[in-house]
Amino acid sequence: MHHSEGSGTDVEERGRARALWYRAAGCAELRHEALPPAGPGEVVVETLWTALSRGTERLVFHGLVPDTLHERMRAPGQEGRFSFPVKYGYCAVGRIEARGEGASRYVFALRPHQERFVAASDDLHPIPSDVPPRRAVLAANMETALNAIWDSGAGPGDRIAVVGAGVVGLLVAYLAGGIVGCEVTVIDRLAERAAPARHLGATFAEPGAAERGAADIVFHASASQEGLAEALSLTGDEGRVVELSWYGTRAVTVPLGEDFHVRRLSLISSQVGQVSASRRPRWTYARRMGKALDLLTDPRLDALITEDVAFTDLPEALPRLLAPDAAGLCTAVRYRS
Repeated sequence: MHHSEGSGTDVEERGRARALWYRAAGCAELRHEALPPAGPGEVVVETLWTALSRGTERLVFHGLVPDTLHERMRAPGQEGRFSFPVKYGYCAVGRIEARGEGASRYVFALRPHQERFVAASDDLHPIPSDVPPRRAVLAANMETALNAIWDSGAGPGDRIAVVGAGVVGLLVAYLAGGIVGCEVTVIDRLAERAAPARHLGATFAEPGAAERGAADIVFHASASQEGLAEALSLTGDEGRVVELSWYGTRAVTVPLGEDFHVRRLSLISSQVGQVSASRRPRWTYARRMGKALDLLTDPRLDALITEDVAFTDLPEALPRLLAPDAAGLCTAVRYRS
C-alpha cells in the first residue's frame, strides 16, 4: 500500500532511525531510536555513507579506551559511555532532508553510524561539488593528515618517510608529495600496500629496506612499537618523528637507549583533537575541515576505499573489518542500495 507524504506511517518512520551500538567487547548491534524533532538552527540529515576508523574504532570495539581518556575521547553525536554500550563514529556523509534555496545537497558530519540524524546546521560541512559523496568519508582522516603535516614543519625539498601505509599514513604521504621537491617513501610490512603508495606518487619499501638515518621528517602511523622503532632508525640527525598512532591501553616500548640522544632526535605527538599550534590562532575547526574536504578532489584517492558494506550487514562484518590483520584499507558503509 502506498502512503502519502503526510501519512501516519511515514511520519512515524521519519521520526525513527537505526543506529549502530557497540554493546560489548567484539559485539555490535543495530538499535531503533527515536529522532528528536529538529529545533531552531537544526536540520535532519539522511545518511548516505559512513566509514570505519580502523585505528580508533578498533580500540572502541574491543573496549580498549583507557579509563583516563573516556571524556576526552568522546565523539560528536556519541551516546552511551566507554566502554559499553556506546554509539561511536565520526565519518558520516548525507543529504539534508529539508528543501530550500541555498541548502547544501551533500554534507559531511562527525557523527556515528546511523540512518538519519538531527544536527545543528553549523556542525555540518558542505561537500564541494567536485568531491563525490562516497570519497568524502575520507574527510576525517584527511583532516588528521593535514594537521600532522602542519605539526611536522615539513617544507620544500624535505626527505620524508611514512611508516604505516594505512589510510592516514597514505594521506600524509599524498599531502607530503604535494610539497615542492619532497621525496616521500612509504614503509609497511604488507607488500600489497606498495600499489596504493605508488598510485599516490610515493616510493615504497618494506621494513629494513629504506635508507637509515636519512629522513628529515618521519611520520609514524603503524600503531606498533616495531613501526616506531623503524621510524626512529630512519630519522636523520636532529630530525623529527611525528607520532600519529594511538595505542589505547597498550604499553609500548620505545628504543630511546640506543642513539636517540646522541643523534638529538625529536619525537612529537600529533592528534587531531586540537588544531596544530602553528595554525591555531587563525584556523578554526570548521576552516580545517573545509580544507580537508577541498583536498579530496583527486580521483586517485578513491583507491583508499577498498570495500563497501551495507549498513544492515555492519554488525556481523565488524569482527572481520576491525581485526588487527584486516585486509584492505578504508571500508565505506553504504546506506542505500
